[in-house]
Amino acid sequence: MNCPHCAEITLVMAERNGIEIDYCPKCRGVWLDRGELDKIIERAAAAEQAAAPRATSHQPVVSQPTRQPDFEDSDFRQRSYDPRYGQQPYKKRKSLLSDLFDFD
Repeated sequence: MNCPHCAEITLVMAERNGIEIDYCPKCRGVWLDRGELDKIIERAAAAEQAAAPRATSHQPVVSQPTRQPDFEDSDFRQRSYDPRYGQQPYKKRKSLLSDLFDFD
């Protein structure tokens, strides 16, 4: 089958996780056969439910008696101090769709 967008390019068929995906190597367009989108939606919903956080029991927090600091707290606020300095940046969680449509 030829690409509907490019017209002269033949679509390449790939199978990812049991889902047949036709894509154009030139324009990177993706076409799905009948019922394939339903499979993707079902798997995405199942993966989302599996990744949902479970309820955990929280321990009560025991507060410590407060005392006066030995320094002036406003000094730190004036210096543009960022408490996240040196931490690793957050990484985006990969989704089922990124696994399916990664053709590189």
